[in-house]
Amino acid sequence: MANVTFTSPAMKRDVTVYATAGDCNTLLSVAQKNQIPLAFECEDGECGSCAIEVTILERKTPMGMHLTEKEKVVLKLSGRINATQIADAETRDIPPPWRLACQFIVRDEDILVKF
Repeated sequence: MANVTFTSPAMKRDVTVYATAGDCNTLLSVAQKNQIPLAFECEDGECGSCAIEVTILERKTPMGMHLTEKEKVVLKLSGRINATQIADAETRDIPPPWRLACQFIVRDEDILVKF
């Protein structure tokens, strides 16, 4: 189980939910199941409307998180990640701070999601 804490000016308070690690649901689907008002449009990783900032809350080494090709393009074009962060994610398993909620799969680690 992973604790996912959502925080946003659009919410009255932060909300922490439990997500089953490894169930292959996206962070967007976790948000929808828990009535978190996370913005989205295409749900396919092409528009970038569901961009989120993810912070790992545990003191252990973060789990490598695969970036989809769509995420790389959308997040780089929007200026949220750069080529070095993409390379670090691919070769050193260092997750970038920005992801797309529709592409991000929750792992077995506690995270803070800002949107």
